Amino acid sequence: MKQFISLICLIIVLTIVGCVPARKYEELEAKYNKSLADAELFKTKSQDCEAEKLEIESQLTELKKKHAIVSEDLANLERSYKETLRQYEEIKENHKILKDQYDALLKLSERESQLLGKELDAARLELQKKEDELNRLATELNQKEDRLAQLQTDLESREKRVNELEDIISKKDAAAEALRQKIANALLGFKDKGLTVEEKDGKVYVSMEAKLLFASGKTDVGSEGKKAIVQLAKALEGQEDIDVLVEGHTDTDEMRGSGHPKDNWELSVLRATAVVKIMTSSSSIDPKILTAAGRSKFIPIGEDKAKNRRIEVILIPKLTELFEIISND
Repeated sequence: MKQFISLICLIIVLTIVGCVPARKYEELEAKYNKSLADAELFKTKSQDCEAEKLEIESQLTELKKKHAIVSEDLANLERSYKETLRQYEEIKENHKILKDQYDALLKLSERESQLLGKELDAARLELQKKEDELNRLATELNQKEDRLAQLQTDLESREKRVNELEDIISKKDAAAEALRQKIANALLGFKDKGLTVEEKDGKVYVSMEAKLLFASGKTDVGSEGKKAIVQLAKALEGQEDIDVLVEGHTDTDEMRGSGHPKDNWELSVLRATAVVKIMTSSSSIDPKILTAAGRSKFIPIGEDKAKNRRIEVILIPKLTELFEIISND
């Protein structure tokens, strides 16, 4: 609905005043729509990225728990295997002793020989049972070792992917902070004139109060405001890994009179466009990374109307590398 109202306002302006050619209007509309789509896409992908990271960290924790359980089972199985092997060797030795005794007593009475034969048969049966148990344990041990190796591989893969994601996010945060510091240093002379620079959620926000840039209800930038915009544009020259969104904001006071700008939507769009034009005309900044947008009165930052009347230049890092890692999973 906001996009529709904005479009209607622009059509009225172009129809009544005739100041902006149809082609220029279409370009502005396309840029505005792209800005909204890009902003929504970035927000969605950023949320997906954060959710993906939380999910991977949860899976990593679960894998570590399973790894510990399998390791403990393997250790218990190895102990059981060694104990069974010891018993097997002991029974085997007893069997040998009994067989030797049996051979030595073959010449004894038939009754004694039968008793010894029964003991020997029982020893053979016990030996066979231990051999079967030993084989079963050996098979189970091999299965556990294979499972443990697979879990170890999965764990290492998950840890590597989490480390890659965290490394890229860390680099993007560091780059955003470095860019914020660079912009803050470039605009240091305007610090007490209604201009602030801050980094938030991986983006850099340059907020300029309207009193620094425009006269009341006007869209032409004053000389002092032009200096600030030119210095900002110069600081952004050569930046290819960011998108720059210039947003116009107004207070809640309705426009008076029948002239132009006609309302707060139109005022916010024209002011944002005026800032973009100064940035492109006074520097070598790539126009492809710039977008002008009007937000009217609907995103205030507080009760102070003077602070709500502002231009916000939002520097948005491109997260192509991060999205490639996620999409290749």
